[in-house]
Amino acid sequence: MYRMLLHAALLCVAIAAVVLTTGSVMSPPDVHKKMSLSSPAFKDGQPIPADYTCDGKNISPRLNWTGPPAHTQSLVLIVDDPDAPSGVWTHWIVFNLSTDTSDLVENYTKSSPAPGAKQGTNDFKKFGYGGPCPPAGKMHRYFFRIFALDTTLNLPVGATRKEVDAAMAKHVLAMGQLMGTYQRK
Repeated sequence: MYRMLLHAALLCVAIAAVVLTTGSVMSPPDVHKKMSLSSPAFKDGQPIPADYTCDGKNISPRLNWTGPPAHTQSLVLIVDDPDAPSGVWTHWIVFNLSTDTSDLVENYTKSSPAPGAKQGTNDFKKFGYGGPCPPAGKMHRYFFRIFALDTTLNLPVGATRKEVDAAMAKHVLAMGQLMGTYQRK
C-alpha cells in the first residue's frame, strides 16, 4: 500500500514538474502504463500524407487506441509540433472522450463529435484540428498523444492547451503516442 501511494505521489510531482517547466504535458516521465495509438493513414515515425496537412484537405486522420486502465474516466487527445520556431505548437485538443471510445474517424473536426467530447482551441486560434504546416523545406515531427485520466475535465468547449494541461496534470493514468513527420516542398 505504501509503495502504491509513493508511486502515485511521485507521478503527480513528475507531471507537475513537466507542466511547470515546459507549460505542457508532453511526455510525463513516470507514466508506466502504456496505451497503443495508431492510424491507418501513417505508421509511427513515417510521413503524414498531405491530405492531413495544410497542403491538402487539412482534415484529421483516423486514429485508433487500446489499453486504457480499467478505472479510466475519460480520455484526452493532444497533437503538437515540438519543432515549431516559436516553441511547441498545438494542432488539436479533444478532451472528455468516453472510455467506450477507441477511435476517432477521419475528418473528426467536421464530423459529429463523440457524445460528451469537447474540442479545444489550437495554436492557430481555431477550434478543432489544424494540420501540419511547417515552414517550407523544414521537416517537423507531430506527436499524437492519447491520455487516460482518472476524471473528466470541467472545462468549456474551446479550452486552451494551458487550461487542459493544468486540469489533467494530476490525473494521468496512462498514455499512448504516435509520431508522424511532415515536410513542405
